Amino acid sequence: MQKLDRLGWAAGLSFEAYGLLIGVRVNDPAGLDLIRGRLPYGWAPALTDEVEYLYSIIVGGDDTDGRLRRLSVVYADAVRIGRTKDLTAALDAFEKDLELFVGEKARGRVFVHAGVVGWDGQGIMLPGRSFSGKSTLVAALIRAGATYYSDEFAILDAAGQVHPFARPLSLRRDQELKGDLVTATSLGGRTGVGPIPVGHVFLCGFKAGARFRPRALSHGRACLEILRHTLAARSTPEFVLPVLQQVVEHARVFKTLRDEADDSAARILAVARGGSPDSGSRPG
Repeated sequence: MQKLDRLGWAAGLSFEAYGLLIGVRVNDPAGLDLIRGRLPYGWAPALTDEVEYLYSIIVGGDDTDGRLRRLSVVYADAVRIGRTKDLTAALDAFEKDLELFVGEKARGRVFVHAGVVGWDGQGIMLPGRSFSGKSTLVAALIRAGATYYSDEFAILDAAGQVHPFARPLSLRRDQELKGDLVTATSLGGRTGVGPIPVGHVFLCGFKAGARFRPRALSHGRACLEILRHTLAARSTPEFVLPVLQQVVEHARVFKTLRDEADDSAARILAVARGGSPDSGSRPG
């Protein structure tokens, strides 16, 4: 633990997220408003300045004559993780580092890189790397009637249930690094409000022109496949593995290539309704 020392800094805050105490201090009070929008879904102010991880952020900007751009610099504890004239890029570096820290160190939760929707009282989990099309597929499932839980992380508790991580979806166009932020409501859907069991897992790799042919995985193979997308797989395997085992013992796990998102979403929901993975049937 360390102290959130505000001496020499214009402002600071401490917050709790997934059992972790984290601090941020800035050279400009206006920077806190920008930073709050980058904090993890579900964060809450902490009542202590004793924190486990401390960010120090120098918010850059134009100097007094408006011609030079001061650097924005981001430190995670004593390690510099960003130094740029682009404030947005600096905040992106902060958000990414914070995301990884929380995902790896969260207490009582397992973070899996996965999109998640709810369907008929159960979760459909879509593990995948960044830029693998998770958000696009989640958006298609929402438009088809599923409930939004997450487009980036499946948050699993010790019982293997999945919790909402319902920040706005980031929908990229073409090869954009940063997508447009949209809500489930704007897609005609709704957001989940509590934990649900995982009923289905689809490991869907995108390939143009591919046919949707889901192949059921054994419990052992399914656990290994999901483990590849789990942030704390190496740091706390003694907690992670029992949680994933509970998931694969209760869920049907499939692996397939997919093409267009709307068609794939329809086929996923057909399987979730009890259809055969080999039938190619779609919801009526």
